[in-house]
Amino acid sequence: MGTIHRTGCVLCPQNCGLEVEIENNRIVKVRGDKGNVRSEGYVCRKGLNIANHQHNADRLKYPLKRVGDRFERISWEQAIDEIGGKIREIVDRYGPRSFAYMGGGGQGCHFEAAFGVRLLRGLGSRYHYSALAQEFSGMFWVNGRMHGRQTLFAEIDAEETDFLLVFGWNGMQSHQIPQAPRHLLRIAKDPDKSLVVIDPRLSETAKVANLHLAIRPGTDALLLRAMIAIILREGWENRDYIANHTTGLDAVRDLFADFDARAAVRTCNLDFDPVREVCRQFATRKSCLRYDLGLLMNRHSAVSSYLAVALQAICGRIGVRGGNVFHGQMMPLGSHSDERDPKTWRTVATNFFPVVGCFPPNAMPEEILSDHPERLRAVIVSGAHPLRSYADTTAYETAFKRLDLLVTAELALTETAVLSHYVLPSRSGYESWDGTFFPMTFPGIFFQMRRPIIEPDGEPLELGEIHLRLADRLGLIPPIPESLYKAAEEGHAAFGQALMDYAAREPAALAAMPFVLGKTLGRAKGSVHLAALWGMLQTAPKPLRKNSARAGFTPGLGMGEELYQKILDHPEGIWIGRLDPDRNLDEIRTEDGRINLVIPELRAELETLDAAHEEAALVPDPAFPFVLVAGRHFNMNANTLMRNPAWNAGKRDCTVLLHPADAEGLNVKDGQTVRVATEAGSVEIEAEVTETARKGHVVIPHGFGMVYDGKVHGANVNRLTKNTNRDWLGTPLHRYVPCRVEAV
Repeated sequence: MGTIHRTGCVLCPQNCGLEVEIENNRIVKVRGDKGNVRSEGYVCRKGLNIANHQHNADRLKYPLKRVGDRFERISWEQAIDEIGGKIREIVDRYGPRSFAYMGGGGQGCHFEAAFGVRLLRGLGSRYHYSALAQEFSGMFWVNGRMHGRQTLFAEIDAEETDFLLVFGWNGMQSHQIPQAPRHLLRIAKDPDKSLVVIDPRLSETAKVANLHLAIRPGTDALLLRAMIAIILREGWENRDYIANHTTGLDAVRDLFADFDARAAVRTCNLDFDPVREVCRQFATRKSCLRYDLGLLMNRHSAVSSYLAVALQAICGRIGVRGGNVFHGQMMPLGSHSDERDPKTWRTVATNFFPVVGCFPPNAMPEEILSDHPERLRAVIVSGAHPLRSYADTTAYETAFKRLDLLVTAELALTETAVLSHYVLPSRSGYESWDGTFFPMTFPGIFFQMRRPIIEPDGEPLELGEIHLRLADRLGLIPPIPESLYKAAEEGHAAFGQALMDYAAREPAALAAMPFVLGKTLGRAKGSVHLAALWGMLQTAPKPLRKNSARAGFTPGLGMGEELYQKILDHPEGIWIGRLDPDRNLDEIRTEDGRINLVIPELRAELETLDAAHEEAALVPDPAFPFVLVAGRHFNMNANTLMRNPAWNAGKRDCTVLLHPADAEGLNVKDGQTVRVATEAGSVEIEAEVTETARKGHVVIPHGFGMVYDGKVHGANVNRLTKNTNRDWLGTPLHRYVPCRVEAV
């Protein structure tokens, strides 16, 4: 019998609570933690298989340096000294725009971002590339204009809603909210509630829904415009809510008043009467709207996000119980970045601006391959895997080979690491102190700080520690007196006072505070991430302090210390705050405190979003007659976090879904190998012939094609995604990729 530890899953943003049994320093058994107040014992098969993530043949143990066509083990001292020297040489010669950081913590380990971003800023660069700008740029950008902050997004109130409308979200498999399958089944089975799913294919969520509308691929925005037009024409809008909580409807009403909704619905391949009835129920019931990558990484991504928020607003469904509510946050997932500010950086070759402080990853290859004198020349990839996660693997391979310096800090020798000049081993989410800031609960605010439950093998470091050591080598940390180190050993009270005294007399201290905390308190605690948590709570923003007081924590100077100790005392996680559910609309940060329904930059695209224009735009290219969904959310993939294919042994985990009629036309049988080709490239993959697919529509999961223990498992769908198949925000249109399918 081993030792039971309470921790959390790191394989998706829900981070469900786990009870893990450790024996001989290995995970031997996993079950859901019923004491976790967020997940309440729920766990999917991904979480149950974390041993395959933690213990795998590709785990890195020591720093590596490329010498010719192979890697040599080197010491940490040599690695940090050489990498720091090369970064300094490149930045001094070519300027700060030549350096980029790609990271942020992924699905389970966010504390490294405080150190990675500070390292970037210390060198004068702003080029932070992150998955946040891979999938959600349209939604975040729209939030900034309509809600006043890009990180302020409204999630469904699943506990209270009576009518859940879903666009392009397969929650029965991908979650995205706590305990998603439990909520979806509860709503669908309740005779007083309804679940409506709008999705081109019969997804697992569509199967359990009360109504499935099989929309034509790529027409989500057109349908949303039609739905708003129907509601306004029928007079179903919530006039009191519009008058009290929104601004600008009169300025955009003409976009819907003369719109031919019947023609639009017909172009979406849907019948008008069921759509009209969905509109009536959404407008008149306690309803909410959930949309995901099926809409966000599709045609008209930003316009779709705008129309989704506008639909909720005119029906009075934002900031109210049972509708879409603003969740509390311990720490925002990113920063609010407005491209209208002249100080905002843009990429030099592609002219993209940041959203939530992050640049779109699929622009990076062009930024490296550019002839611009300030092109990217040095990149640190931290806890990310662009060669499998981001669009156009071939473009990335070409670009990375041109870099003067590529450093990868990772758990395993990934395909990205293989191309690097230096590879630095990081600790896993079960070997370090870490946590996430996914704000997905209401009205309570939840936080869990995972602690080390496994001793690392070799010399891996916390990712934050790696960034700290590089910052030290680069001279980005001001001199620290010995007295501050001693105070850190004495206790928090002595350290807090010594830190304030130090910051008062050292002007560079505040800008380098994560590093200062890491070097002093981090040394005393044996974890720079734990030191960062302490510092974060001492300087918690006013909204968190107010919400924490509402949850029972003592107001005043000691609140940060109380929160810190309570978090450490409860490895299963706790409620650290509580929003006032009756004043949720107070979270709006626009100048007038209202939801803004006018975004001038989207007007031209909205005006041409009609049946005639869409029919013309959707005519398939004869060379690529099918539409590929590049990425499928289901319980047999975990992005690139699960390298060992043993967790799916005996299952069909990487196939292309093909409708029987298409299979017959191609003379393809179930289980046969086919070739799928796009403008970016081609892959060979097993065909899965199924009625759940849509005719003319094929689906390939993401997170495969990795070389594990010397063998390739599955197909890498990003061989098929061209990095230039994207919208004006840089979002790759992974859910609408023209392709062809051929029997092999």
